[in-house]
Amino acid sequence: MSKVIVVTGAGNNIGRSICEELAQAGHTVYVSMREAGDLSEPGSGRTGPQAAELRTIDFDISSAASVTAAIAGVIAEHERLDVIVHNARQVLYGPTEAFTPEQLAELYEINVLSAQRLNRAALPQLRKQGQGLMIWITSSCASGVAVPFLGAYASSKAAIDTLALAYAGELARWGIETSIVVPSALGPGHYVRSGRPTDTARAEEYADGPTGDVTETALAGLAQFSPRDRAPQDVARAIVDVVNMPLGRRPLRVHFDPDDDGAAAIDAVAGRARAELLRRIGLEDFFSPVIIG
Repeated sequence: MSKVIVVTGAGNNIGRSICEELAQAGHTVYVSMREAGDLSEPGSGRTGPQAAELRTIDFDISSAASVTAAIAGVIAEHERLDVIVHNARQVLYGPTEAFTPEQLAELYEINVLSAQRLNRAALPQLRKQGQGLMIWITSSCASGVAVPFLGAYASSKAAIDTLALAYAGELARWGIETSIVVPSALGPGHYVRSGRPTDTARAEEYADGPTGDVTETALAGLAQFSPRDRAPQDVARAIVDVVNMPLGRRPLRVHFDPDDDGAAAIDAVAGRARAELLRRIGLEDFFSPVIIG
């Protein structure tokens, strides 16, 4: 069955592929007008048959009023909303100390607060329906995996990962399912295409000090088992598979490159501990989605 889907972060590589794959699968995909411009760039891979299923809405993810109005428009047109894909992200690379508080505030604005605005606009409809799906794109570095100089970015992804887990439990009895997609943070793109500290003087102190060889050493080591980023199409196709699964069959987490950085093992241990605690307090079904109606 074709679903009505809203995707954020459509302008980055993974987001672009998510939109294309979902549209190709026959779903109706909404993106912001600003991000839609990136989808039509040369080399984006978008083809004619997808255009009818890829639609734009006028919303600014930094404005609660704008997001609420846009989601209301989608619901008015279709009388439903099926899937939210949280993919908005900014990547920062560099010594954590060298990032100003203003940079961290911007990072959290994009990577965390935008998701909360969208949820507050969309979830009343999903809860009213008694069904829906929330997909969150996080990162393996959210599990505390020690990729050098990704501390600022990892902290924001840890926040969004924790938020996703909280929502997963709180929404399950409303018939709303959650899947957290976890690409590896080991690809070289995190180093090459990332934002840098604005406090360049502080960053240079790290470059000239005992940590001066960290980036070069890390890249050389990572190249041995992670020579390239995970192809965005792989992540996108996995999301299409999750969207097309029936309620109750969707995995809470989908990991990529799980043997490289240990994130899957860490999340598995945390999952067992969480399940045991819930069992002990009488809420062992807290994460189990309920089929309503």
